[in-house]
Amino acid sequence: MVVDRVADALLRGVEGLSDTVSGALFEPTIRLGVTGLSRAGKTVFITSLVSNLMERGRMPGLSSKIEAAFLQPQPNDTVARFDYEAHLAALTGATPHWPEGTRSVSELRLSIKVRPGGLLGGLQGPRTVHLDIVDYPGEWVLDLALLDLDYAAWSRRTMERLAAWGATDTLAALRGVDSAASHSEPTAQKLAQTYTAALHAARAQGAQDCTPGRFLLPGDLAGSPALTFVPLDAPAMTRGSLGREMARRYDAYRARVVQPFFRDHFARLDRQIILIDVLGALHSGPRAVDELRVAMADLLGAFKPGRTAFLTRLLMGRRVDKVLFAATKADHLHHTQHAQLTALTSALVQEARTRVDFSGAKTHAMSIAALRTTSEEMRTHEGRELGVVRGRLLDTGKEAALYPGLLPTNPDQLLNPARSGAQAWLDAEYNIMRFQPAPNSLRLGAGPPHIRMDRAAEFLLADRLR
Repeated sequence: MVVDRVADALLRGVEGLSDTVSGALFEPTIRLGVTGLSRAGKTVFITSLVSNLMERGRMPGLSSKIEAAFLQPQPNDTVARFDYEAHLAALTGATPHWPEGTRSVSELRLSIKVRPGGLLGGLQGPRTVHLDIVDYPGEWVLDLALLDLDYAAWSRRTMERLAAWGATDTLAALRGVDSAASHSEPTAQKLAQTYTAALHAARAQGAQDCTPGRFLLPGDLAGSPALTFVPLDAPAMTRGSLGREMARRYDAYRARVVQPFFRDHFARLDRQIILIDVLGALHSGPRAVDELRVAMADLLGAFKPGRTAFLTRLLMGRRVDKVLFAATKADHLHHTQHAQLTALTSALVQEARTRVDFSGAKTHAMSIAALRTTSEEMRTHEGRELGVVRGRLLDTGKEAALYPGLLPTNPDQLLNPARSGAQAWLDAEYNIMRFQPAPNSLRLGAGPPHIRMDRAAEFLLADRLR
C-alpha cells in the first residue's frame, strides 16, 4: 500500500540519517591536503606516510596510539585514486626508481583503528578514524591569485614577470600581436604554445609562480580553449577581436577551472602539509629563493577567508586548522645541517605563516625526507671535518659523496640578497645531486626509511587519534 511504502521510505531515511550521524560522531574523518610545487616530493611523501602508518616500526611517536591501519575504497568515486601500490613498488622493488609526480587531483582513504586513552581507554574498544589524503599540484593553488585580477591586470603583471625571467622572444611575440585583429584559432593556439613554452623554461630556471598553473599541468584540459589564451598589452575589446576572445577565455578559466577546484577539493580540507624544495631553490640561486618566498605567501593566502568574496562564501567558516611547512630532501644534507635547513624554511615562509596564524591555524616548520636515499659520513678536507652524504646518482647509478655547502645559521644571510635581487650567492655555492632510491629499503613490520616522518604525522594527526 501507499502508506506502507511511505513508512518504509521514512524508516530508510531515518536509518540513513542515523548512519550519517553515527559516522560523524564515532568514525570521524580527517581530510589531509598534500601539496607543493613541482619536484617537492608529494607522491613520495604520501606513499611513505601510508606505508609507515600501516607498518609502524619506524614511527615511534604514533605506534602506541594506533592498533591497525588499512586501505579502504575512497568515498569520492569521481576523483582518481592515488596509485599507492604502484608507487610503493617503484620505490622499494628490486630496481627502485622514482614514481611519476603529481599531475592532477587524486585521493586515498586510510582507515586507522585507535584505542582511546585515559581512564576509560581499557573499557572501550578501538574506534576508527578515516584519513582521506588529497594530493593536488601546488601550481593549481597559485591560480587563486587570478580570482583577484581581471584580464588586463593579469596581462600587465604577466608581461612584467616575462621580462624578469628574460623571456625576450616570448615578449616580442606577444607584443607584436594586433589584439584588434579578428580572432583566428590557429593564431591563438600558436601564441598559447609559445607562452606555455616560456612558462616551462622559467620553471626550469627556478621560477615558482608560473600561472596559470594548468598550462604546466593541464590534465584532461590539454588543448581546450580554456588553456588557449595569452597575456596581451592593452588588449582590444571590440566584438570578434583576438583581444576580446583572449579575455573571454581567461574569464572562463577562472570560472570553470579555478573556482570548481577550490569548491570541490580545497574548501573541504582539515589539515595541510606544504612540501618545499628549499635545496633546489638554493641551487638555482637568489632569484629562485625569492620567487619561492613570494609563491609561498601567495599559496598560503588561499587558507585565509576574506581574500576574495568567492572564497569567503565558499569556506563559510571552515578553515584548515593545522598547516605544516616541510623542507624535503633533508637526506641530501648531513644531519648536522638539518637545524639550519629548518630555520631557513621557517624564515622563508614567515610571511605566509603570519597570514595563516592570523586566521587561527596552528603552523609548524621542519625538514624531512619521506624516503631516505643516502648514508652519512665525515671527511677531512683542508684540515676541516665535513659532514657529507653518500648515495647512488640518478643519472649514472654510480655512488658519490656530496658536500652541498654550508648553510648559514642566520637565514637572513640568504634571504637578504634574495630580496635585493642578487644574481648569485656572494661567497658560497649550494650544490645538489639527484639520488636514486636505495635498494632493499623495507624490513618486516616497518615502512620505508625516512627522516622525521613520524614527527610530521604527530603534528598533523596525533590530536585526532586520541
